[in-house]
Amino acid sequence: MAFDDKTRNRLQKLVSDCRGLLSAEFAIQVQQTYGLDPNSGELTPLDRLSHLSDRERHTAQLLRDTLAHYLAGDEDDKAHRIAAIDRIIREQAFTVLNRLAALLMMEARGLLLPAVSQGQQSQAFELYKMIAGRALGETGDAYRVFLFSLFDEFAQDLPALFDRFAPQGQLFPREPALMQLVDALNHHEVASLWAEDETIGWIYQYFNSRDERKKMREASQAPRNSRELAVRNQFFTPRYVVEFLVDNTLGRLWFNATGGQSSLRERCQYLLVKPDEAPPAAVKLRDPRTLKLLDPACGSMHFGLYAFDLFLEIYREAWDWEQTHGPGALDLSTRQADDLRPLCQSYADADAFSRDVPRLIIAHNIHGVDIDPRAAQIASLALWLRAQRAWHEAGTQARARPAVGHGHVLAAVAPPAEKALRQHFMAQLDTLDAELFEHTLFMLKGLPELGVLLQVERELPQAIRQVFGEHGSLFKDADTEQWTQAETRLRAALTDFAQAARASYQGRLFAQDALQGLRLIDLTREMFDVVVMNPPFGALAANTKERLAKAYPRSKNDLLAIFVERGLALLRPGGRLGAITSRTCFFLSSFQKWREEIVLGVATPEVMADLGHGVMDDAMVEAAAYCLVRN
Repeated sequence: MAFDDKTRNRLQKLVSDCRGLLSAEFAIQVQQTYGLDPNSGELTPLDRLSHLSDRERHTAQLLRDTLAHYLAGDEDDKAHRIAAIDRIIREQAFTVLNRLAALLMMEARGLLLPAVSQGQQSQAFELYKMIAGRALGETGDAYRVFLFSLFDEFAQDLPALFDRFAPQGQLFPREPALMQLVDALNHHEVASLWAEDETIGWIYQYFNSRDERKKMREASQAPRNSRELAVRNQFFTPRYVVEFLVDNTLGRLWFNATGGQSSLRERCQYLLVKPDEAPPAAVKLRDPRTLKLLDPACGSMHFGLYAFDLFLEIYREAWDWEQTHGPGALDLSTRQADDLRPLCQSYADADAFSRDVPRLIIAHNIHGVDIDPRAAQIASLALWLRAQRAWHEAGTQARARPAVGHGHVLAAVAPPAEKALRQHFMAQLDTLDAELFEHTLFMLKGLPELGVLLQVERELPQAIRQVFGEHGSLFKDADTEQWTQAETRLRAALTDFAQAARASYQGRLFAQDALQGLRLIDLTREMFDVVVMNPPFGALAANTKERLAKAYPRSKNDLLAIFVERGLALLRPGGRLGAITSRTCFFLSSFQKWREEIVLGVATPEVMADLGHGVMDDAMVEAAAYCLVRN
């Protein structure tokens, strides 16, 4: 089903209504039940909340710990407390909406019996009641416990969305609001949308209204913080643009490697090849598990969803190629760190291989980063659901589907700012590891605004030399044995710290954010084959302008130019970058150095489409879509 204007308008109204309903519900809960006043920022002491049950008192403490974590890097004044409480309400509303939408999408993919689509009369809930009996109390209480059990089950693969103890998932609507929400999601006009992969992306797009973006732009020409940067640049990439860019990057890469002997010639409708084009085939086809695609501003992962379709075909052709040419026919040399064997030695037969391909794509191929944690939550869900649809279409029963795993979608969150917790954690480390950890947190400063633009991999060798000394370290591409060993120790120590700190919820949040920072460092040290993106554009945020201008002197006048330069730097030679941006960068004199030294110096332009106005939703910009090859 196409997302025409009528369909999109109906979904936009649904999302707006659901956000209003949940925001109002949670504003009442945090104030009246848990003692956090969203209007004054005042907190009622826990010992004065005598009406709370033990479970509610625990939630009240978690909310206070979350609030303290959000405020750790700011002044604890009225304005910051109000903003932090508003953030809590907004994140809880977004998460609950996404959870129920995800369950409806699972139903449409054969993964789940009806659980939300018929509310408290749903088949899955009826079966649950038969097993549980009357132990769960009234129907409303039982339905809430039933939904919680589903959240806990799916949290194993999708913790960012379904973990009920994550900071964004602590509240749940009371029965009247829940039933109103379920009724809205089950309206007949949107019922068909739950089978569409793009639906969850449109929910993300519409959660922030145009009016909200307009007010932000009126208040300041440049984004003032990471949230404004994310919201103001949140433009849905049309499907045809996604296909055009992925076809001519990932599709072209594989087409060339096979010497043109690929079904992608017919599969990719926007792949620009001549009818008789037959490039020289590679001596060895790359094992598809070694191919890496990155979207450095992934939003809800529209590029990744379409790339998933192409990777399904690439894996099929790789299997056939290996069957024809033997176990050594696929090149694994680019992934020497992984213990990968030839496909035919890893799987008993073609059916076993095909059944594992959706998992392989998420485990090895598709990577994404976004400065908005909500986007990372949605992107992980979107890829997971795409894998489920692949199994559903192949007739693979739910119990036979392999666990997908967490994948490679990262939120560029701020490094933890709690000084006391940092000192407590570092006191448990070896002296050198503690020093390296402190250097690492300093390097990650500005991460929520910069994301992958933060060139951590360039600063890393210097930090390692400062801590461990020059001797015994042979540096190559900023990748050292010293860092690998030290990072392994830091990861283990942070994991232990999070588990030991369960009595302190804030300690767990500290450890999780630090681990996310380590993952981001690892990602910037990777080399990718394909980078595709719809990057932010326009003026640099005031608090990052000086840092970006110093790091990207040839591209410093616009975010889009910086993203293109950074994307090319993350590619291996011969890799391809596809981007949709403003077209002005190709003729304004202020971009001359960028055009000469980046577009025509570091890379070679291969494909370009001048698209004009009205391409990216309500973005008032003339757009161009283009593909560059890294020299």
